[in-house]
Amino acid sequence: MSFAIRGDIMGDVQRLLALDDVQVGWILGAAFWGFGLSILVGGPLCDVLGMGTILRLAAAGHIGGALLTVFSTSFEMFFASTVIVGIANGLVEAAINPLVATIYSEDKTRRLVALHAWFPGGIVIGGVLAFVFTQLGFNWQAKTLMLLIPSVIYAAMVVGQRFPETERKAAGVPLAEMVGQVGRPLFLIVWIAMWITAATELGPGAWIPTIFNRVMGSSARAGILVVVWINGIMYLLRQFGANAAHAMSPVALIAMTAVPAAVGLYLFSLANSTAAAFGAATLFAAGVAFWWPTMLGITSERFPRGGALLLAIIGATGSFSTAIAGPIMGWISETYGADRVLAYWALLPVALVAIFGGIYLYDKGRGGYAVEKLATATDHRGSG
Repeated sequence: MSFAIRGDIMGDVQRLLALDDVQVGWILGAAFWGFGLSILVGGPLCDVLGMGTILRLAAAGHIGGALLTVFSTSFEMFFASTVIVGIANGLVEAAINPLVATIYSEDKTRRLVALHAWFPGGIVIGGVLAFVFTQLGFNWQAKTLMLLIPSVIYAAMVVGQRFPETERKAAGVPLAEMVGQVGRPLFLIVWIAMWITAATELGPGAWIPTIFNRVMGSSARAGILVVVWINGIMYLLRQFGANAAHAMSPVALIAMTAVPAAVGLYLFSLANSTAAAFGAATLFAAGVAFWWPTMLGITSERFPRGGALLLAIIGATGSFSTAIAGPIMGWISETYGADRVLAYWALLPVALVAIFGGIYLYDKGRGGYAVEKLATATDHRGSG
């Protein structure tokens, strides 16, 4: 919801604070800087503090960050509030990824894909509500206050709950061995690929409403509905098509879906009608739908001894990539025009075809995609 609402209100905030497109890019990316830093720190802390404590800290950040956003009167305040919300987002991610990988240790990728259906699901909810609030004449502060509702609800849900140990800790894998997994060559390739998948999936999302409204001259500011459409498709595919991650190799899945992602981005840059924009958005959504959770699934299945640390590194990398994408896309918009931003971005998924196609061929030569199992059975003792 925070992602959708932030994208929707940026036009109003830009006018109010007299920001240029590059500053808007920094604000749109700020949440992902906070997200990346907190998941990088919070992931390993799951083994120390427990996943329940991490989730309670996240709730405090979501509530405090939303309130600071409402009272922001400068670029610096708005940037800081966005970072705080991003930190809270990252703490949630830091806890729920290893939690699901631990509970469903025999079915990680499919379960992570289904779990992450609620990232686009939340964007749909937040986007629709933001659009309705706009039509009713509510200001951007009222839209931001909507974030308090789910924040308070999930804060109440985690009170008094007990959480299991992470899979890595329960299996008795030493800390040094977990850290050593970072240097495995295949993991380094997956890490590099995460920079590209995240920038492709999430970079355009924050800019699409602005691009649509400018190019189409939308008086109703309906650009947020394109984001709702994209994320509605992603939600449906993740929620009901999670088995696709096991119907074929997860690396083959990313290689194949990178093609419609590239085509969709390029066609969106050429769209001069609402129908063309939504058609291109459909291709893009179908292309990127499985990427983020599948990258987490590949990490957990191929490097289980890396535990919460490697999941945190991959999640943080995706966040940093998205944060960097914001100002870069802002610069492209300032230099070449808003309608050309996505044409250049379409080159990124082309690189993914080569990277994951290569991994697929490598796996095929060794007997196919293989899930690595931990030698020691987990007992899931409560820790948090």
